[in-house]
Amino acid sequence: MTVSRTICLGFIAVITLGALLLLMPFSTSEGTWSDPITALFTSTSAVCVTGLSVVDVGKYYSFWGQLFLVFLVQIGGLGYMTATTFLLLLLGRRFGLKDKIAIQQSLDKSGLDGVVQLVQSILATTMLFELTGVFLLMLVFVPQFGFKDGLWSAVFHSINAFNNAGFSLYSDNLIGYSGSPLINLTIGGLIIFGGIGYQVIMEMYLWVRGRFNKSPICTVFSLNFKVVTSTTAILIIIGTITFLVMEYNNPETFGPLSLGQKVMAAWFQSVTPRTAGFNTIDIGKMSETSLFLTIALMFVGASPGSTGGGIKTTTFRILFSCTAAVLEGKEQVECYQRQIPIALILKTISVVFGSLIVVIVSATLVELVNPELEFIQVLFEAVSAFATVGLSTGITAKISAIGKLILIATMYIGRVGVLLLMSAAVGDPKPTTVKYPEESLLVG
Repeated sequence: MTVSRTICLGFIAVITLGALLLLMPFSTSEGTWSDPITALFTSTSAVCVTGLSVVDVGKYYSFWGQLFLVFLVQIGGLGYMTATTFLLLLLGRRFGLKDKIAIQQSLDKSGLDGVVQLVQSILATTMLFELTGVFLLMLVFVPQFGFKDGLWSAVFHSINAFNNAGFSLYSDNLIGYSGSPLINLTIGGLIIFGGIGYQVIMEMYLWVRGRFNKSPICTVFSLNFKVVTSTTAILIIIGTITFLVMEYNNPETFGPLSLGQKVMAAWFQSVTPRTAGFNTIDIGKMSETSLFLTIALMFVGASPGSTGGGIKTTTFRILFSCTAAVLEGKEQVECYQRQIPIALILKTISVVFGSLIVVIVSATLVELVNPELEFIQVLFEAVSAFATVGLSTGITAKISAIGKLILIATMYIGRVGVLLLMSAAVGDPKPTTVKYPEESLLVG
């Protein structure tokens, strides 16, 4: 039982438990047994913090079903190993080397130092952001629905937003709040902070604390911090401008909105592919150009060590830096005056190649069993599932049972990671001292 197998099987165990809970009559609003595939699909979507759903969550599930959904999203957002570590800390158990390695791999941390303290910081950070989101959302939901329903709606959407899941209690998601600055900024802010990664948040906190205390020690940001923040900002800005231009006169999306609401809606649609499935416009009514842009943003996804999926912003930035190095005639890849190790470049290429294979296979298989659906919609659904986004053009419920099982597998692979899953299947790599002679070949 290797570390990678422990993590992969742990996610399967949580998904199975969640499916059993959502299957029960007390989890549905009608008090009847749920469809097994619906329960499995919803549980997988929650644990993988995706947000895709084949039913209307607010109407189909009772309060208990919605509560189970929130717990599954929280466990999925924290990660199986982080949630397990929290329980073990409560029990007072000491951590061995294997436990620390498992936590380090699940959080994509570079070293083993302070992994337990990092888990404690993650839990504190999560609670702080989610509670802040609850209080802000209550300002809108409580006057509209009353204290009890408003509080639950705020809790449900805050947890889903920070953990980059897109479940909503409303049939139209957040389309009814497209003109609400507080809803857009709160949900969007939670998505961004949940998607940039806990280590980036910690560095940001230390910098703010140093500035506030006027510390003479200058904070030096890590390369990971610089790459994540700059790449995230660039992608959001490019997405906002492109969505605004492409959908400005679309009568079924941005057309009826005022100029300020159009800018806000464009910003939100650029943020939500990071990877949370909330939407303030009808995704199915967007132009094909906007759909392709959304697919690209979803594929890139969030950042390492975060609650989001995708190939990650750092992977995208390394590929960009590799291309720039070739064009400039350099033999090493540089980023912010730092050289990127060859091993990291190889890992980057493996992640992108493996991810493309999974998306292509998934989209092809779903299209084969659902030939009546447009391929652009199927591709959108497959990328949304793999990148654990949750956005949909509205075809999720129309997909056949076999197609849903394919998307379930796609969501699972996207959450645990292509390389981690392959490592679990193949086993730990065996080192070798054999070196072969180099030989060139034609490329490009």
